[in-house]
Amino acid sequence: MPSDPRALLRSRSYLRLLVIAAAFGVPVSAAAYGFLALVNYLQPEIFTHLPHGLGFHAEPVWWPLPVLAVGGVLTGLAIRYLPGTGGASPAEGFKTHRPPGPAQLPGVILAALATLIFGAVLGPEAPLIAIGGGLVVLALRAARRDVPDQATAVLASAGSFAAISTLLGSPLIGAFLLMEASGLGGPMLGLVLVPGLLAAGIGSLIFTGLNAWTGLGTFSLAIPGLPHLGSPTAAEFGWAVVIGLAAALVGSGIRWLGLRLQPYSLRSPPLAALVAGLVIGGLAIAYAEGAGKNSSEVLFDGQTALGPLVTHSASYTVGALLLLIVCKSLAYGVSLSSFRGGPTFPALFIGGAGGMALSHLPGLPLVAGVATGIGAMCVVMLDLPLTSVLIATLLLFSDGVAVMPLVIVAVVVAYVAAARLAPAPATEAAGEAQAGSAVTAGPAPAPDPTVTSQG
Repeated sequence: MPSDPRALLRSRSYLRLLVIAAAFGVPVSAAAYGFLALVNYLQPEIFTHLPHGLGFHAEPVWWPLPVLAVGGVLTGLAIRYLPGTGGASPAEGFKTHRPPGPAQLPGVILAALATLIFGAVLGPEAPLIAIGGGLVVLALRAARRDVPDQATAVLASAGSFAAISTLLGSPLIGAFLLMEASGLGGPMLGLVLVPGLLAAGIGSLIFTGLNAWTGLGTFSLAIPGLPHLGSPTAAEFGWAVVIGLAAALVGSGIRWLGLRLQPYSLRSPPLAALVAGLVIGGLAIAYAEGAGKNSSEVLFDGQTALGPLVTHSASYTVGALLLLIVCKSLAYGVSLSSFRGGPTFPALFIGGAGGMALSHLPGLPLVAGVATGIGAMCVVMLDLPLTSVLIATLLLFSDGVAVMPLVIVAVVVAYVAAARLAPAPATEAAGEAQAGSAVTAGPAPAPDPTVTSQG
């Protein structure tokens, strides 16, 4: 590789790589679109059309129980008996992994389909990332061309980019998600940028406040003629801190539940997923009976339900929202332990519902509550602060831009608080123990110069 990156950019090999990546992007995107279309077709077939076909006038209250049980058994069988364990477990957080090989790809697809179409509380982004990269690896092996490992990794990554190009509403969000999750900037990227991100959010608030007091302007790029939106207030800033702390507690509890139940899934995937499916179905029924709403709001990943939830927020009482958050969070944690899918969309849904519930209190508008809730829950579950800010702001369009400083504050508070709540890694705990022992025992004796170290 040339020492000067610009020399690589001008090279013919890099241009060929770009052409090949663009060529792979077409079939991979089409395959991802077909996967999502199949999921969106089968979900209503199972939850709406099948009950009608069996003679029911509407979906019975108990319907989620057998459906989730079947989905759990199918997912568990794919994890247990197909190569690749159905892909990575979402209980361990959102991470990028090596793309699945040709033998592992069917298991990833089947486990994801059984998870998504039968109503488990996980999203399609993680399976799509794996499928996109796996399809590229499959094509490269089928072509029987001698492709360097580095080029294979780059092309597989391009396939993952293509697979989630518009899943999150914008190609920019998908690209940013993968770049931050893959650690391209090194393990210190998040730690280095988060202080700057917080300072940027505070700086934006200060500029906005000084403009409100002096009327001199914010001295920033602006497009005139857009509808006026209110500036963040001190009360909203305080609510952003509260929402960040609350998200850290709720999200940490969800992750703890998923990790706590994961060993049972590792021992017997079909049985554990069957029980998990029954628990998720029971939670959906409890919410439907307790709140008088549709059980589908607890089931699935919440991608299509978040918009209607916010749009019809006036029809939800605080009690109904709290019951939804509790049931969805428990179902989410149980799903993390035994099913296969992505953690992003359930986090967005729970965060949005939490912001809606808090918006009934003084000083927190609905849009600000939803935006900060989405960003805070997203960062706790994904551990990606920059992506979380981007998702929360772009989802709400111009309103999201107006509340971006609040989102940044909520995300940073949730990110730091969740890190404080998480158990320390074994290596860190061992280092602290050794440091404590050294302090107690006093200074270590000087080494014997006659002893040589062995590598």
